[in-house]
Formats: sequence, C-alpha cells, structure tokens
Amino acid sequence: MTYHVPPQATSTPSRQRLPATALAFDGRGLLCVTLLLRLRAAIADAPAGTLVHVRATDPAAPLDLPAWCHFTGHHYLGPVDEDTYALRTAADPAPTAPDAPWRRPAQP
Repeated sequence: MTYHVPPQATSTPSRQRLPATALAFDGRGLLCVTLLLRLRAAIADAPAGTLVHVRATDPAAPLDLPAWCHFTGHHYLGPVDEDTYALRTAADPAPTAPDAPWRRPAQP
C-alpha cells in the first residue's frame, strides 16, 4: 500500500514526522523482488528529491534497498528505525526491466 503523507500526518514508527514532499511505502510482508517492483511503481511519478520511507520486514531489505538505489540512481539514506528505511528519488533514475528490478530493460 502506498500513500502520500501530508505535513501534519501521522508520524513514522520512530515518531518523526515526514516532510510535505514525502512518500511512505508499506512493503511489510513482501519479499525482495516484489518489494522492489512495487516500490518502483509507487515512486515512478514522484518528483526528484522526494523523500521516501520504505517499511519492509524482508530480512534482505537492509542489503537490497541500498543496492537497488545504487543500481537505479536513487539515493539511499539509511535506516530510520527497525523496519523503516529512507531514500530520496533521483531526477533521472536508470530504468529496469518490467519484471526484474535488478536488470536493465531489453534493447530492441
């Protein structure tokens, strides 16, 4: 589930408020590939520089999220709390294959 967070909205689990230009993505219960595919779709239309808080319970998330950010050009900011991670969207992220967040799209 993805939702936009207005400035006065509910705080994150760490009790910090998200700024007005923030997105929260709830990926709890999703495993790596599904988490990244849904995250990619959720932030596709977000303006460059949008702060994104990703909630994830997949044990691989602390490794997968920074690696995916590096691969796509988004900026991984690190953990916020036990199951929440922060990133900032890039102006021109590198595309990935529709069904594989770790591969570049096939060239025609």
